Amino acid sequence: MANMSSSSVLRDARRIVVKVGSSLVTNDGRGLDEAAIGEWCRQMAQLMRDGREVIMVSSGAIAEGMKRLGWTVRPKAIQELQAAAAVGQMGLAQMYETKLKLNGLGSAQVLLTHADLADRERYLNARSTLLTLLKLGVVPVINENDTVVNDEIKFGDNDTLGALVANLVEADALVILTDQKGLFTADPRKAPNAEFVHEARAGDASLEAMAGGAGSSLGRGGMITKILAAKRAAGSGASTVIAWGREPDALIRLTQGEAIGTLLVAQTQKNQARKQWMADHLQLRGAVVVDAGAVVKVRDQGKSLLPVGMVLVEGDFSRGDVIALRDERGVEFARGLANYSSSEARLLCRRPSADIEKLLGYAAEPEMLHRDNLVLTR
Repeated sequence: MANMSSSSVLRDARRIVVKVGSSLVTNDGRGLDEAAIGEWCRQMAQLMRDGREVIMVSSGAIAEGMKRLGWTVRPKAIQELQAAAAVGQMGLAQMYETKLKLNGLGSAQVLLTHADLADRERYLNARSTLLTLLKLGVVPVINENDTVVNDEIKFGDNDTLGALVANLVEADALVILTDQKGLFTADPRKAPNAEFVHEARAGDASLEAMAGGAGSSLGRGGMITKILAAKRAAGSGASTVIAWGREPDALIRLTQGEAIGTLLVAQTQKNQARKQWMADHLQLRGAVVVDAGAVVKVRDQGKSLLPVGMVLVEGDFSRGDVIALRDERGVEFARGLANYSSSEARLLCRRPSADIEKLLGYAAEPEMLHRDNLVLTR
């Protein structure tokens, strides 16, 4: 595979999603591995002391629930799996809280389903919650909400969930900790001549063949789901590392630039991917006309759009839709993600941000469009 000399990918990453699988978390199903979880929490604490933001995506609730219920065989009935998840989630959250607290960190449990991320408003609510937790210096510990999912809404594996979370928070990197050293050109158990893949391009079609064939994007574990997760994460500019979860100080060494595991490099930079996505919208649901002062602040000074600068709202759009920003001549100069719906925006025109809660009964954000969610079009 191509050597891209990208040791700086993880070294420069400021926001990192770490995903660990059930076999690691539960010591191959024997119960929560307290020592291993403690090690990951210690390393995450070091990363945060270094000025990074960390989110943990952790499997293990069903396996832990089975142990607590005394079950030795994994059930097939969805309601029994959901019951096991409900029981096990208590222990999983408690373990992370205890180990993170020992390292001086707060923790928060966040349970997600596919429906949460498919619905635009719930997607934005989840994003806002996670970003707020990161600002507070709290480590979000995320798992699929197995207590309510069914076959239609399951992520299918937490590799996919890890990638979706990386996209949700616009992470710089996704680290998938697994029970394998990384990716080989073939299954090393069957092909003694299989070579280890140190680095490749995320989304390279040949990787899927190496991992055992092109699988479903909602596959159920194995190396193929990790390859597909890296491809998905690369869409928002996040590179992925697949590494052995019991490698000593793996997270710390990766962020120091050491080559561990398989690095799958995203070809698009994070900001470029986001801005290109907004710029490529051919049909917009609406627009906000702003005064000359707001044009200067947004276009020339890189500021967010505040409600006080809005003159007129056009169209019918929801929170999270991409909308246009126009000057008073009707010329579009930017576009971005709306923090409020069109009906709410009409109430906010010409009003200071301090009035948002009084006018709407709640205040999601002080801006109509945040500068991070804006792209200039002229």
